[in-house]
Amino acid sequence: MSEVGSGYSRRRGDRFIQTIEWLAAVFVAIVTVDTFVSVLLRYFFAWQIPDSFDVGRMLLGILIFWGIAATSFRGTHITVDLVWSIVGPRWKRYIDVFATLVLLFVITVHTLTLVDKVRTTYSDNVETFDLHMPVWPFFLVAWLGDVSAVLVIALRTYRLIFHPEMLAPSRPQPVE
Repeated sequence: MSEVGSGYSRRRGDRFIQTIEWLAAVFVAIVTVDTFVSVLLRYFFAWQIPDSFDVGRMLLGILIFWGIAATSFRGTHITVDLVWSIVGPRWKRYIDVFATLVLLFVITVHTLTLVDKVRTTYSDNVETFDLHMPVWPFFLVAWLGDVSAVLVIALRTYRLIFHPEMLAPSRPQPVE
């Protein structure tokens, strides 16, 4: 592959990752505003937004799935580095590739199982209690976050295996 092609491919992948991170940040803001407004209305006016609990719960689910997508590429999620920290650079790479493949498998299986949840929620016409809003669009947006996580983890796996120089160090290097 030429330098131009690989540069374009890298920019496209990086733009995709930045878009996912931006969407995750938007969902954080939405959940924060929803929670803040709900608490203010309840505390000062003894009134609550209809379906605020259900909507807030579903928004939190959306946030979690998009957050998984946002953290998966950078490797900034919670890790246990007991073995990783004592081995050499070659074994660190092997551990990173193995861990990323396991993560890819788990999130892919999770994404496939969520398809059924979105489908059954739609076909069963599940609605919120107060406003009778359909629930399936929230589930669909959460599922799209899971799909994005699979794509991002696949991109990370590809780069770990074939182009490790394209990844910024995901973990702080120990001082020797």
